[in-house]
Amino acid sequence: MSQAPARPLILVSNDDGITAPGIRCLVEIVHALGAEVVVVAPDSPQSGMGHAITIGHPMRLTENPIFGPNVQAYECSGTPADCVKIAKHYVLKDRTPDLVVSGINHGSNSSVNVLYSGTMSAAIEAAIEGLPAVGFSLCDYGPKADFSHAAEWVRQVCEHALAHGVPAGTALNVNIPKKSETPIAGLRLARQARAKWQEEFDRRLDPYQRPYFWLRGEFVNFDHGTDTDEWALAHNYVSVVPCQFDLTAAHGLAHLSQQWQLPLPEAREVAAPPQPVAPEDYGVANPN
Repeated sequence: MSQAPARPLILVSNDDGITAPGIRCLVEIVHALGAEVVVVAPDSPQSGMGHAITIGHPMRLTENPIFGPNVQAYECSGTPADCVKIAKHYVLKDRTPDLVVSGINHGSNSSVNVLYSGTMSAAIEAAIEGLPAVGFSLCDYGPKADFSHAAEWVRQVCEHALAHGVPAGTALNVNIPKKSETPIAGLRLARQARAKWQEEFDRRLDPYQRPYFWLRGEFVNFDHGTDTDEWALAHNYVSVVPCQFDLTAAHGLAHLSQQWQLPLPEAREVAAPPQPVAPEDYGVANPN
């Protein structure tokens, strides 16, 4: 008599905190896949924390029945990266997740935003641990953001990740356009756009006339390529960008070796930057 296939084990985290609407949506989506779901998420918002970890003071981990009796969930006083670390090494102990998902973030994490993102730090921490991981973000910062149209796309990406895996050493950065009257065009594999925040600090005074500062800025896209995440989102596609934690710039090694004449063993074997994969090669159908 054949045994029923084992349920996949999916670890869920985020950076908006365990009570955020986005993580509830994500938990419901992966639970509907028939997976065993374990949640370890921050006990308060951790947006913009990047890949920070807690080393100067203790962390607290508290079980929370917020998602009902069928989902084992914990809130953690640490950062998103902390959440994945403590999930792997303490909560799950000897069990290895089949997939780690983070989000759904309230706001875009496209382009350079990935460097600041707590959502993606959770996914990248999982990749560092050798686990397949995906970070999901919705391009809507509104407190009442509508996640309903995102479910089908999140489901598709999770199913593909479970069935076909994620490239070693990478985490997928998936950004979903804000809900509108125009149906989402599909999933598009892309590269990270070359863009940045043009920032300034607004100097203000508190009631005691002491100065304080508020960071503000405008997002500027310098990249006019049609193969970027920003182009995909502007044309109502869900963008999928494979991100790596190895920050070595291969072209920088070659330049420093040749122009600075710094020794580089086997310099001729330095790899060229990876070429973007054509969107059609991703092989994901449009459900609309």
